[in-house]
Order: sequence, then structure tokens, then C-alpha cells
Amino acid sequence: MRRPKGPVARKRRGFLFLLPNVYTSEMPVFKINNEFKPAGDQPKAIKGLVEGIKKGLRHQTLLGVTGSGKTFTAANVIAQVGKPTLVIAHNKTLAAQLAQEYREFFPENAVHYFVSYYDYYQPEAYLPTTDTYIEKEAMINEEIERLRHASTQALLTRKDVIIVASVSCIYGLGNPEEYEKVNLKIEKGQSASRADMIRELIDIHYTRTNSDIKPGTFRALGNVIEIMPVSERIIYRIEIEGKNISVIKRIDAVSQTIINEVDVFFLFPAKHFITGDKAAGKALKSIKAELEGQLEKFKEEGKILEAERLKRRTTYDLAMLREVGYTNGIENYSRHFSGKKPGEAPYTLLDYFPKKADGSADFLTIIDESHVTVPQIGGMYAGDKSRKDTLVEHGFRLPSARDNRPLKFDEFSERVGQVIYTTATPAKYEKEKSQQVVEQIIRPTGLIDPEVTVRPIQSKGKYEGQIQDFISEAVKAIEKGGRVIATTLTKRMAEDLSEYLKEKKIKAEYLHSDIKTIERIEILTSLRRGEFDCIVGVNLLREGLDLPEVTLIGILDADKEGFLRSETSLIQIIGRAARNLEGRVILYADRMTGSMKYAIDETARRRKIQTEYNKKHNITPKTIIKKIKDITDTLEREHHQAVGLLLETDAAMFKKAPKKLIKMKKQEMEDAVKNLDFETAVIIRDEIRALETKLGLK
Repeated sequence: MRRPKGPVARKRRGFLFLLPNVYTSEMPVFKINNEFKPAGDQPKAIKGLVEGIKKGLRHQTLLGVTGSGKTFTAANVIAQVGKPTLVIAHNKTLAAQLAQEYREFFPENAVHYFVSYYDYYQPEAYLPTTDTYIEKEAMINEEIERLRHASTQALLTRKDVIIVASVSCIYGLGNPEEYEKVNLKIEKGQSASRADMIRELIDIHYTRTNSDIKPGTFRALGNVIEIMPVSERIIYRIEIEGKNISVIKRIDAVSQTIINEVDVFFLFPAKHFITGDKAAGKALKSIKAELEGQLEKFKEEGKILEAERLKRRTTYDLAMLREVGYTNGIENYSRHFSGKKPGEAPYTLLDYFPKKADGSADFLTIIDESHVTVPQIGGMYAGDKSRKDTLVEHGFRLPSARDNRPLKFDEFSERVGQVIYTTATPAKYEKEKSQQVVEQIIRPTGLIDPEVTVRPIQSKGKYEGQIQDFISEAVKAIEKGGRVIATTLTKRMAEDLSEYLKEKKIKAEYLHSDIKTIERIEILTSLRRGEFDCIVGVNLLREGLDLPEVTLIGILDADKEGFLRSETSLIQIIGRAARNLEGRVILYADRMTGSMKYAIDETARRRKIQTEYNKKHNITPKTIIKKIKDITDTLEREHHQAVGLLLETDAAMFKKAPKKLIKMKKQEMEDAVKNLDFETAVIIRDEIRALETKLGLK
């Protein structure tokens, strides 16, 4: 493996920078929640995949029908193989759901959610036709940044790690060697001065503040330094007496109560792009040389505006890098800092996973819904290159910015080692590459694939046409307590249909790619809770979404052959109704297409296999019962805990002077808003509401 056998240490200003000896025989293995037991086809599938890995098979496919428990099968494989694992999903919503499921399966192990900037921010771009420059959004979602750092730090400090990531995890990230090299060990009794510690924190990109501490910031008050690591929501209070650290306390960031005292903790850099002084000096010279060359090229081509634009931008970035060691958009200069050659693959999340002595990958990769995810991985490079070419051509970036890019597909394949593709509908790539295909058709619940019927789009005979017929069937399903999904071909149609359904007194909401990630998760959770009865979507409702309350799916314009109505897409859509005993699907079509026939026949085949299994084993099918929770539940739980701690802390004062306490709290809330600390403001607001309720004011 790439990790050293013993600690690597170096001293600077009295502080020890140390890489822990993280991979030892004493490290805990994956421990799967014994509340769950493999059933149906799962034991056979688990055995086959594990044997394949032990034989050294590079590519395997788990062909599992919807609702057969592919994620649980994969979890059991991870537990038996015992290697760090990367799970890649094709969209953020599915990745969030998978992360939650793996956390349930492995409550004692490190399961992290990693989403790249390109999932949440508008990337930098230039539109020549309208002369519009779109600057990359500088505001970083603190929670997403914290999760990213938690992921990379877990990979560098332990072996029992599962990272659930979106496809854009193949985008450039800082050099892991530099990132892990500068982690700071802070220990009780250690020789340290206040000034030295402040300099060290700034060196690893922590920001000093005099107001509330956020992840990646610190404040110094006399001989006390308080730090919030970039990967946590805990404050570490370091007290210095004389020339030594006397006490290290862990403090709750909201209530300010002491959690415990520790003897030592490790602090990783607040940025992923970290470079040593020597490498930084070389990089600055290299950037300046590239700038001079590109300016000369622009002048020869008569591009005066482009030359001036590039000179102004790059000169400013160089000044920032020279003075503070960081600038917004530093990733565009990553090749210069990493020492990589032009065109060479950048460092990515994959480089944070362990390697064997020969440099090959020593981790397992699971590509979820691979029929969609694999093509997406393959298409990332071309789209990024087109955007970067435009920026370079018009003087917004140096040519080396092209090297801050996603991996090409062959580069990705070289870096992931052994791969398991999970899907209900393997595509050509998986079929050709897989050395073994393991089928998982039987559902442990005994649930049978839904009945599929075909009805006309246009009004015909007893049918009123697809919209009116769907409304009629939806009302019947909702009255029985079920949820409903309608899939359309366009975003506009999804929006219009959801509004029309609302007019018909059906609680409906649309869902498509313009809806932000957290909002998408909340909408789907609301559907499960019954706050909505119907979701109208385009193609986002096909793969991997676990909605056991859904009893009816209407596929509008099912005979319009194409990507959204291919045999793969239709099977995936039909599968969304396979988690409920009452599940059924209506295909609205005026003709029978090849894709429709294949999907209907394959569904019938799977129904037959499951029915025979149920009869043989005397199984009565049951609807899946699953807790309604999502990736935001953790944040919500932490919020309620914080409010509870405040109420507990203020209990004594509330008894003495309740109105005075509420007035004081309102002032604190206003102060928090003025400081743009909205998270604290919301917590205080909810405490005020609770206090007012107790007092009988509400």
C-alpha cells in the first residue's frame, strides 16, 4: 500500500506534523448490522461475487431486479472482502440515499458522502455568442465542504471506510500526499507558543475570526485558542500555560458546554489544494512563464483584449498565491503545483484510496445503476474540455487550466481496480467487460413485479385519453392510501401536469433537474410521508429511488421511442412499482414498440420466476416497510439536539426571569443574523418558540 509502515514526522515551530500509522492488523474490520440477514437470491449472489473477487476478477455484474436488495448484497460483499470501498452513483439524490442505507448497514464503520463542487455550483464559463462570463460561484456550502473533508480524512486515517460519491468524484482534487503530509498533531504537554500556533493554523489555511467559529476557522483569546476542524462541528479549546499546552477541551459549538478533555488530536488542512514552500516557489515561476508565453501568442494573433484580460486575472492570482498561498480558482493551476506534465491525469478522490506496493488500486469499487453511471463517467471529460477551451481561447484562463479536469474513461478504469456493476438492466459495456454476471431475481419480500397494462394516448372506446385516464386511476390509488408517479418526456410537461393535477385536488409536485439537490430529497421524503400524493418527473424517477409507498406509475407517451422510452428506461420505470404489493404500471401508447414489448415480456418473465419461488417456499408477498429518512435527517437531528441543549442550559434562568430570558434570546438571534450566522439564528429562534410555548405565549 502507498501508506508508510510507521509514522512520518517533522517538526516546525515546535509543532509535530505527523501521519498516523493508520493501517495495522489492529484496525477494525467492517461490521455489518446483524439485524439484517441475506434471503432469497442474496446468499447465492454474495457468495458468487466474493469468490469472483478472491479469484482476482476485475469486472463483475450484479444483475438484480428492483427491490431484490442489491445494496444489501453489496454491503455483505464489502463486509467479507474487508477493503475500503468507493460506491459511485449517477446523481446526488441517489448517492444521498445510498449513503443513508450504508450507514444503517455499517453503524460502527466510517460511511461518508462525497459530492464534488460540480454537483452544487455553477462552473466558470464564457458564452461568446452573448459575451457573457459566468464566474464560478465562490460561496461554498459549509456542510458539503465538511463532508468532503471528512471523506478524505477518513481515507487517510482508517481502513473501514465506504465513500458514496457522485460521478463528479473523478474531477480534480488536491494532491493527497501533500494533504496528509501537513496534518498537525496537537498534544497535551506539547511545547507551543500562541504566536507559533496561530502561524501554523494560517499555514494550513485556517481563517482567524473574532466572531462565531465555523468549520475551518479559529479564534485566539489571550492564551486560549479555539479551533473548529474543517471536518467537524466541534470546537477544540487549547489552553497554553507558559510554553506548553496544558489542556485540550472538546466543546459543543452551540451550547458551549464541555464534552470532554483529550490528550491529543489531529488537524488536517482546511483546503484540499496544499503545496509545500519549495513546490509553491517552482509553481509560481512556472505559472508566470506560461503567462508570458500565452500573452505573446495572443499578441501575435492580434487578441489584445484577451491578452489584457488574461494578464489582469493571472497577475492577481499570482499575487494572492504569493501572499496567502491560496486564491479562488487555485485548482486551475493544479498542474503547476503538482508537478504533473501537460495532459497528465489530475489527482482525484480515487488517489486518496490505498494502493498496493506495485501502485495498483487496493480498494473495491461498486458502480450503482451502472447502465446510466458508466456512460456518464465516460462523457464528463468531453463536456469539461469544451468549456475550458472556450475560457482559454478568450483569455479567461491559461491553457494549463485544461488539466484541471475529470478523468478520461480509460484513466478512471486504470485507477479503480476490481469493480462490481449493479443494475437491473446491464448495458453493452457491462455485458462485454464482465467476467461474471450474478443474477438476483428473487426478492426476499416475495414481491412480484407489477402488472403492466397498455392504454391509448388519445381518447378511444372506454378510455378518455392518457391525462384523464391517469387522473381517474390516480384518485383510486390515493383513496386506498397509495402514492402515485407520472413520468413525462419534458420538464415543461411535468410542470404543467403537476399544476393541472393540483386543480383537480390532487396534491402533486414536479421533480426535474432544475430542482436543487436538498429540495429534491425533501420532495421525495414528503411524498413518502403523504404530504404529496403524486410526483410528476421526467427521467429522474427511474433508477435507484426507493419509494415503497408507490402503488401506481403512469408512463405517458410510452410509444415515443428514444432515450426516455428505451427498453432499459421502461424496465427501470416499471421497477419503481415493484416495492409495493399493490404496485401496477400503465403504459400510455397508441402502438406497440420494440422497447415496450421487451419491457413487458421481461417483466412477465421475472413475475413467473418470483411466483414459482413464492409457491415453492410458501411465501406470502409483503409490501416493503422502510423507515422514512434521508441524508438531511442527521442535520435535523443535530439541530433538535442543539435546541434541547440550549433549553437545558437556560432552564435555571427561565425559572427566575422567563420574559427577561426570551428578550435576551431575541437579541442574540438578531446579533446572529447581523453576523450572517443564520444557522445559530435558527437554533435560537426555535429555542425562543419552545420557551414561549412553556410560558403560554403561544
